[in-house]
Amino acid sequence: MATNTHAADAAQGFTEDASLTLNARNYYMNRNRLQQADDNIEWGQGFLGIFESGFTEGTVGFGIDAHAMLGLKLDGGGGTDNSSILPVGDGNGKAPHSFSTAGGTLKMRAFDTELKAGDLFLTNPVIAGGETRMLPQTFRGVSLSNHSLDGWLIEGGQASFTKPYNQSGHIRIGTSYGSLPEGDESQHLNWAGVAWSGLPGLTSSLYAAELKDIWNQYYYDLDYTYALNEVVSLNPGLHFYHTQDTGDALLGRIDNNTYSLHFTVGVGNHSVTAAYQRVNGNTPFDYISQGDSVFLDNSQQYSDFNGPNERSWKLKYAYDFVGLGLPGLTSALSWSRGELDLTKVDPDSPGYSAWYSADGKNARHWERDVELKYVVQAGQARNLALRLQWATNRGGNGYGALDQDTDEYRVIFDYPLNVF
Repeated sequence: MATNTHAADAAQGFTEDASLTLNARNYYMNRNRLQQADDNIEWGQGFLGIFESGFTEGTVGFGIDAHAMLGLKLDGGGGTDNSSILPVGDGNGKAPHSFSTAGGTLKMRAFDTELKAGDLFLTNPVIAGGETRMLPQTFRGVSLSNHSLDGWLIEGGQASFTKPYNQSGHIRIGTSYGSLPEGDESQHLNWAGVAWSGLPGLTSSLYAAELKDIWNQYYYDLDYTYALNEVVSLNPGLHFYHTQDTGDALLGRIDNNTYSLHFTVGVGNHSVTAAYQRVNGNTPFDYISQGDSVFLDNSQQYSDFNGPNERSWKLKYAYDFVGLGLPGLTSALSWSRGELDLTKVDPDSPGYSAWYSADGKNARHWERDVELKYVVQAGQARNLALRLQWATNRGGNGYGALDQDTDEYRVIFDYPLNVF
């Protein structure tokens, strides 16, 4: 396979390749849990600036990346906080008026290999920073990536801390669905993986990660898009995770195989997707706290449909309004249904006992998701985006012991700007 040298050939220098981008995100979330007297309602304005230098000239080049974030509270408090947009209140039910953070990264490049150390933005199936709130999640550690072979990405690294998307400071990396015993924490997460896109329409990747003293997690995917003609396309795909406890097993025993299958038919500006997802294990499929490293087809706006022994189905319809002469306007409507057995959960599990329910043998829930997004295509406001999201989740047959019936609304404005 050919060596990939185009990146090195295109490099100009430390300042010549430098860039500065800004994004202003206005975020409103209203999470109405129907069995509670109070809703979780928060509204904030976030600002994110990212500077990336080029590399110094020579066989080995050096560079610097830096970022700064600021979050401002516009509304939230008096019992309506804790929707995950703003920091958790200080005991009086009110989030602080602002929170901020800044970080930097040293980087080095030799040929097609790049080493980074510092505060990292990461996106892969086993460690992906959360991007679905007002400000993004980052990690503190080191990463290494290589693009020497055409169509291949090889990467790995270690992260010891994370900066959550609704906090200023750094904490140890936890999990989204497990509860660590007080005083216990994982010291770091190691990962390595390879992604391949060597044939038109076909992609695949294989990753492994160790969250020290909690789990080893392995991931594989395969996705193929085939164009029958200029109008019709077919897209089958598979995602698979295996998670196994390791070391001191701080969350208890884990032996979980989770997979999802999807098939999408695209016809012009329309697409219809059918998906099936299965969790094989007496613990939920779990991933890092606040992260987006849940590359499963039935991970929806509110629920991931990832409960113990859960089977779920999804049907989704999407339409691009460019077909009606409205470029930049897109929409999606989906309906998902899951069934799970909560009686098989170990009630003495140190990390997942809260999932046990004696009445949950045939627990079930469903979710309806609606999304409408518009991106300005030209003019001074080019790339300004407005996104409206609405999720409805309802449960029964013992599911209420796990979660509550919920309606959730989100209104998100993004205004990105390339300074240079």
